[in-house]
Amino acid sequence: MAQEEDKKNVHNRYSPWFVLIVAVFITSLVTANIIAVKLVNIFGLVLPAAIIIFPLSYIFGDILTEVYGYRQARRVIWLGFFCNLITVAAIWCGQILPSASFWDGQYAYERILGYAPRILIASFLAYLVGEFANSYVLAKMKIATKGRWLWMRTIGSTLVGEGLDSLVFMTLAFTGTIPMKALASAIVSQWLVKSVYEAAVTPLTYKVVNFLKQKEGLDMYDYKTRFNPFLLID
Repeated sequence: MAQEEDKKNVHNRYSPWFVLIVAVFITSLVTANIIAVKLVNIFGLVLPAAIIIFPLSYIFGDILTEVYGYRQARRVIWLGFFCNLITVAAIWCGQILPSASFWDGQYAYERILGYAPRILIASFLAYLVGEFANSYVLAKMKIATKGRWLWMRTIGSTLVGEGLDSLVFMTLAFTGTIPMKALASAIVSQWLVKSVYEAAVTPLTYKVVNFLKQKEGLDMYDYKTRFNPFLLID
């Protein structure tokens, strides 16, 4: 009887809703890293095309932490990191494989999908720093506010997370290659645009969070959580 109960608990540990949130989070992350190679002009601001989807990873990161807690968010952040690593490795393997004699797209493949090592390292580090900062701040603010003012927690955590993400990525990727004034301007521009994006979709975040809390019967508070980002089993 006890064994059957254990099996049932394992089976029900991750609900379909949780799996869906994780899938959207990781898809947003991987897609953003692929389309970031294109630069776009939005109202006079030059930004990577990833701006249309990358903030979703922070929005769904907020949802994960708010509903399921920091422990689960930490696992998903690392899962996203390793999924992105697999994607990059597969793209690189595809790049170095010998082309068919009639295929003339090698240059285009390398131009769009190729990753410079410096950009890749900057992207990975920025993701980890930004996402963990976002989740940590949200979890701590939830305790401090006793679960009130969700809008303040999501926007506040995004300001910190997106700010660190932009700072780490732009600094590591472009220091020494563009003037410092232009670099500072790019960091601030990305930070503000991503933060405004988050603020604009706050009503949708409210609806998703309230829906999940009702469906899952969960509203996690990380009172006893150890916030070490490297602690995968807690």
